[in-house]
Amino acid sequence: MNQEFKDIIRTENLKKIYEDNGVPVEAVRGVDLKIKPGEFTALAGPSGSGKTTLMNLIAGLDKSSQGKVWLKGQEISKMSGSQLTDFRRDNIGFIFQAYNLIPVLTVKENIEYIMLLQGVDKQVRNERICKILNIIGLNEFENRIVTKLSGGQQQRVAIARAMVSQPAIILADEPTANLDSANSSNLLDMMHELNHETGMTFLFSTHDQLVMEKATRLIILKDGKIFDDKRK
Repeated sequence: MNQEFKDIIRTENLKKIYEDNGVPVEAVRGVDLKIKPGEFTALAGPSGSGKTTLMNLIAGLDKSSQGKVWLKGQEISKMSGSQLTDFRRDNIGFIFQAYNLIPVLTVKENIEYIMLLQGVDKQVRNERICKILNIIGLNEFENRIVTKLSGGQQQRVAIARAMVSQPAIILADEPTANLDSANSSNLLDMMHELNHETGMTFLFSTHDQLVMEKATRLIILKDGKIFDDKRK
C-alpha cells in the first residue's frame, strides 16, 4: 500500500471519563500512541485496563473526553457523523468478539456486504470472495446461512468480511475469545499472512497469550495508561 503519512494511527493525550453513580472514572488517561502502516500490534492488559475503550475511541465508535485521534493523517474528531461513517466503511475493517454477522444472510452475502456499500464491481467482488473463502477454508459453505455454522466458522466469516474490502486498518476486539487454540492459531497465521501480503495494519485488543506471542508489537495497558510498549 502506498501511504503518504508516517503514522496510520495516532492519538494525542487521549482521555475518556465516565460517570459512575456521579463519580468520574478515567477509563483512558492521556494515551499517546503512534502506529505505523503495516504494523501487527496487540493491545493487552487486565480487565478494566481500558483496552476496549481505547479501541472504540480510535475507531470513532466512542467520543473522547479530551485529546485527538488521527487515522490515515485525518483527525476523525473533526468529521461529521456521515463523514466518519463513510471513512470507517472505506478504511477500517472491524472484527468483533460477538461476530456481528447478519443472521439471515449466507456466508457469501455477509462477506460481500461492505463491498456492496462501497460500490465495488460485481466481478471484483466475486474474485475477492472466492479468494478469501479459499484462504479461510469455507469455499464449500458460501451459500449456507451463517447461523448454521459453528462458532469458529462464524468467526472466520467475520474476519473474511473485515478484510475482503482491503481496508487500511483492521481493528479486532478479542478476535480469538470464542475459539479453541488450534482455530486461534490458524486464524492468526492467516491474518499475519494477509498483513504481510497487503500491508494492512492490524490492532488487536486481547487477553489471549497466543495473540500476544504472534504480534510483532505488544502494548500493555494498565489503569488506562500505556505501561509497556515492545517491538519484537
